[in-house]
Amino acid sequence: MIDRRDFMSFHPFARLNALLDGMAPGPGPTGDGAPILLSVGEPKHQPPDFITDILTEAAADWSRYPLPRGSPAYRDAAAAWLVRRYGLPDGAAAPGGMIDPEHTILPLPGTREGLFFAALAVVPASGGAPGPAVLVPNPFYQVYMGAALASGGEPVLVPATSDSGHLPDFAGLDTAVLDRAALCYFCSPSNPQGAVADLGRLEELITLARRHDFVAVFDECYSEIYAAEPPPGALQAAVNLGGSLDNMLVFHSLSKRSSAPGLRCGFVAGEARLIAALDGILRVGGAGVPLPVLAAGERLWRDEDHVVSNRARYQEKFAVAGRVLGDRFGYRVPGGGFFLWLDVGDGEAATVELWRRGGLKVLPGAYTAAATSGGSNPGAPYIRVALVHETAAVEDALQRLAEIL
Repeated sequence: MIDRRDFMSFHPFARLNALLDGMAPGPGPTGDGAPILLSVGEPKHQPPDFITDILTEAAADWSRYPLPRGSPAYRDAAAAWLVRRYGLPDGAAAPGGMIDPEHTILPLPGTREGLFFAALAVVPASGGAPGPAVLVPNPFYQVYMGAALASGGEPVLVPATSDSGHLPDFAGLDTAVLDRAALCYFCSPSNPQGAVADLGRLEELITLARRHDFVAVFDECYSEIYAAEPPPGALQAAVNLGGSLDNMLVFHSLSKRSSAPGLRCGFVAGEARLIAALDGILRVGGAGVPLPVLAAGERLWRDEDHVVSNRARYQEKFAVAGRVLGDRFGYRVPGGGFFLWLDVGDGEAATVELWRRGGLKVLPGAYTAAATSGGSNPGAPYIRVALVHETAAVEDALQRLAEIL
């Protein structure tokens, strides 16, 4: 059983640092390669230049505390982007509409903080064991597990393996588990596998959440990085089900879409009562988004040119990956996101070998997952490789990887 306060025990990068502690990076097969860090999903593309100008123009507002609900202009821009991106009905982004900027949008410093605080806001206190169930895909983003534990919930790990299309099958859970569920996390495109849920899968989860009265949390931070078709979103599924946002929270960020992870700017859209609950707990224990950051974020949500360019650069890197790796290690172009999820047999051993011989830092798949009751970790055979560097560096890294493994 995971200690509820020992967050580092399942934090992937703390475990990675421990694995490689004291081990010098190798020079690569040619003997002259500098280390290349492919473990963290931190985009290295530069965001648009206009961010700097806007932050400078709004510099006077650094002396003000962030407003809890942000600025009306930022909320309007986020709502308008949702309507454009997901083809929501006319009037959806208006007072009283499906996406009411005043009541169903909340600015966030990225998505991580919101995803974490969402569990604290909606998982009810429990004096007994087990606590309310929090449904978590396995493999998972570490924030999901941390939030489940911190809120007093019981993490229920749901396999997201090749057998299930790398997506969790929440509908296949026992009714008793679903009845005591308070919240579930669902990521599409998924991290680490890059799997994309179709509208049917999204509609199924929303229906399930309403039937069993839990909150479906949709993490869509990778939605704008894809190879072919734009991934569908939970709001499209909600429209197909009548347009209600009941039992839903949908998270978006500028970190991946706009290559601005350091800006710390995103938002959540969802049912008004859930937005109010999340707003309330963030006012106590969280932080709002600074006003100059909101000004830059507003412009980013209204601009698509840089997103198209950004996406094309990732597509170029996946083309390189296909050329270098072919069909080795189960390589496939993911439906979305910028990770490779490679089956190398033993992810930990491969991680050590790649660092020791090639100066490549990747993430063992086992560190993105947890062992099941039978002792098997679904991520153990894999490594996660983040294609976040420029194309030339990615090609160098993948050639080293292929030669070493």
